Amino acid sequence: MRLAPQRESGGLTIGSDAQARSDASGQQRAWRRNLTGYLFIAPWLCGFLAFTLLPILASAALAFTDYNVLSPTLRWVGLDNFERMLFRDPRYWRAVQATFAFALAAVPLKLVFALALAMLLNNSRRLVSGYRAAYYAPSIVGASVAVAVIWREMFGKDGPINVVLGQLGIPGHAWLGDPATALWTVILLAVWEFGSPMLIFLAGLRQIPTQFYEAAAIDGAGRWQRFLKITIPLLTPLIFFNLVLQMIFGFTVFTSVFIISGGAGAPLDSLLLYSLYLYQKGFKDFQMGYAAAMAWALLLVIAGFTALIFRSSAYWVYYESESETAQ
Repeated sequence: MRLAPQRESGGLTIGSDAQARSDASGQQRAWRRNLTGYLFIAPWLCGFLAFTLLPILASAALAFTDYNVLSPTLRWVGLDNFERMLFRDPRYWRAVQATFAFALAAVPLKLVFALALAMLLNNSRRLVSGYRAAYYAPSIVGASVAVAVIWREMFGKDGPINVVLGQLGIPGHAWLGDPATALWTVILLAVWEFGSPMLIFLAGLRQIPTQFYEAAAIDGAGRWQRFLKITIPLLTPLIFFNLVLQMIFGFTVFTSVFIISGGAGAPLDSLLLYSLYLYQKGFKDFQMGYAAAMAWALLLVIAGFTALIFRSSAYWVYYESESETAQ
């Protein structure tokens, strides 16, 4: 049976016209739904544009200029700021050296200390919850001005550390006045703020089935073998996560070194970390163009280390879902 052809109206079939109206109605409904969503995110979007995206673009432009905050002139200098950093600013390289020394010492020590305490607190004994809260407290108040001031007084010449050493018959030491020990006081403060990675490790430990440890113990594996063969492999995703976060923190620490060194990076620039030197150039010397170039150089370094960690994760991070897929 042959179907009757559709009637045409003005060169368009009735069927296609109805389909077009249906599509237009559907597009209007979709547009209204999207508009509702955009209205809800409008406050965040305005804040992102005004306080994140525009400052980033302005910083990128200032990095290629000679701009003094106290002067209205803005002079384009191209790559001169970057050339100055690399070849004509010895304090810049001292800041880089101090920052790498801090990060390479503080990040591993904090992660090891956090994992050790997480394993000690991974039990159901009485008062363990109180200990967890107490150990997490330093992370709540950490990196604050008050804590940095207390830390500076503790390691001062007449501070509690030297008083206790004197009671033990050990002569005191000018911890913050000696370039060999000043940086280690800041590293200890960073390690003391171990609460956040500790809680993350603790959450991961509580997700490891106890059957794994029981089976390994039956097979004769000792505590150290169970730690290396079960605990560490199953915690590698969390080690990876904490490593990225703490690496970024290590390269951007500011408050503690600013307070402890009095904003100067003393003694002998041993506490002149990168963020502190960037602050000095931008808000003390008012060289915003040079400070912007330093900020972008720091961003590239952090991005490079982050990419390196992500690249290496394929060789040491174990995901259980990937193992099940392979099977």
